[in-house]
Amino acid sequence: MILVRHEIGDVLRDFRLQKGRTLRQVASKASVALGYLSEVERGQKEASSEILAAVADALETPISVIMGEVADRLGALEGMQPISRIPDTVPDEFVADYLRASK
Repeated sequence: MILVRHEIGDVLRDFRLQKGRTLRQVASKASVALGYLSEVERGQKEASSEILAAVADALETPISVIMGEVADRLGALEGMQPISRIPDTVPDEFVADYLRASK
């Protein structure tokens, strides 16, 4: 069985290690108990959206990036192709800027 909390914990740990931060540093900056954050990283506890936001802020990483990585890992476990992060349409303001610049 795939558990989302395991993937969230793995992603948080990976981002923390990539940033070269200790568990203690991130817990302190996020105002989260060290033991609780450790349990979240090990997939033993579910983290609330408030805790996830605080940890993401402590890691100086947008929550959307963290959750995007979680989604990609879950998709891989389910045998799905990664979701494209590139929009399938061009935003109107880009088209307008292009048309103005080409005149």
